Amino acid sequence: MSLEILLMVDALAREKNVDKDVVFGSLEHALALATKKRYEGDADIRVAIDRESGEFKTFRRWHVVPDEAGLQLPDQEILYFEAKEEYPDIEVDEYIEEEVESVAFGRRFAQDTKQVVLQRIRDAEREQILADFLERGDTLVMGTIKRMERGDAIVESGKIEARLPRDQMIPKENLRIGDRVRAYILRVDRNARGPQVILSRTAPEFIMKLFELEVPEIEQGTLEIKSAARDAGVRAKIAVYTADRRIDPIGTCVGMRGSRVQAVTGELGGERVDIVLWSDDPAQFVIGALAPANVSSILVDEEKHAMDVVVDEDNLAIAIGRSGQNVRLASELTGWKINIMTEEESKNKSAAETAAIRGLFMEKLDVDQEVADILVEEGFASLEEIAYVPITEMLAIEAFDEETVNELRTRARDVLTTDAIVSEESMAGMEEALVQLDGMDRGMASKLGLAGIKTIKAFANLAYDEFGAILALPTERVQELLANGFEDVTDEEMKLIDMKYDERAKAIQAKAWELAEAK
Repeated sequence: MSLEILLMVDALAREKNVDKDVVFGSLEHALALATKKRYEGDADIRVAIDRESGEFKTFRRWHVVPDEAGLQLPDQEILYFEAKEEYPDIEVDEYIEEEVESVAFGRRFAQDTKQVVLQRIRDAEREQILADFLERGDTLVMGTIKRMERGDAIVESGKIEARLPRDQMIPKENLRIGDRVRAYILRVDRNARGPQVILSRTAPEFIMKLFELEVPEIEQGTLEIKSAARDAGVRAKIAVYTADRRIDPIGTCVGMRGSRVQAVTGELGGERVDIVLWSDDPAQFVIGALAPANVSSILVDEEKHAMDVVVDEDNLAIAIGRSGQNVRLASELTGWKINIMTEEESKNKSAAETAAIRGLFMEKLDVDQEVADILVEEGFASLEEIAYVPITEMLAIEAFDEETVNELRTRARDVLTTDAIVSEESMAGMEEALVQLDGMDRGMASKLGLAGIKTIKAFANLAYDEFGAILALPTERVQELLANGFEDVTDEEMKLIDMKYDERAKAIQAKAWELAEAK
């Protein structure tokens, strides 16, 4: 029996040109499968073949699990306290093995298990080929389309077969069997039964790698592509940078008479490429990314990671682009949310924000409009700033004496303390899932609680104007509006509501909808 095993392993190793250990492992797996059939349930069987003699032993195994975990797989597990009784030195996560009778290995068994062994060998061969391929570190594949499967292209590159899914092809691209195609390695799916390498021709990384092929300065390290954004087949933007002042990064990527950028464009089916100069100044980077539009002014909101970009009427359409393409690509390229607006829209938004801050100061600090306006003009935008900025900054305000400054700071601190207490009370009984919602902060959760919104379902069912009102308006006014169905909401209040129900608010509520539907 042992001689037959050694002869079989030797023959398969030579026939398939694989290491003997691979064949031994495959045979051990086949013997274990055959042994498992003797037992009811899903027993865990291990077979060990001696590589020199061909003799083998068979063991049944039990995994030692914590007592509190219980048995999830009764045929394969044993509780720690039970294992400890027989094996005092055993630890959790170790295995207990018991030798059992091995199956007889004869010519008939060898014939029956040969297909199982061959399949395991084929899997090992495929894994080795994939490992060798990935070890080269290539991120681009050049191959031939071997066949089409449900719209996906199967690309043969050397010994590797890779899959180019339909949704990763450039729109309107008509690929056929026999075509040579270049693509970016998007990921490796080791659970796939077919080709495991997944390709893409639409990924932003693809265009970056194409420029690497065309621009030697990138490979040399004197030029760098910082980021890329694409509307595949139509338009793309790349951000380039160099620390070498002798190099023009944009001109270098364009090439003599546009040769380099045209080569990339040709590979991408005529996709137009905008080359943008990268800057470590976010505002300057965004201005460059919005080209060819001219920017009048820009306001950066670090907290929301957003920018309000003001353009004149003539540049509005250019800045936004067809179907919002230009601003969307600029946003993806820079990583900043970009709000395009005209001068008039910017003034209206600024006026609405100023009115909201003025109203907050008048209500919470119990001051008249004149005092509130002075605080706004001096750049104060929150009660926290009034309460905790260095007192010297407030004493520098000519309109206020020391007594007024101290009184304003005291009132601001009292309001913040009261609000903190109210916040705790308002969140009593609130679902933890609502508090922990991605993007939700404590201030927002408190406002929802004060309005009586304490469950995911109730929050998900809020209309946009209701949520916006909760964020923007005083609690008493919100409760009044909710009670009367928003019948007497004013135009000024609606402006504040629209302003507060921004992309962040939409995203948070969208997550709530998903959770509510899942329930």
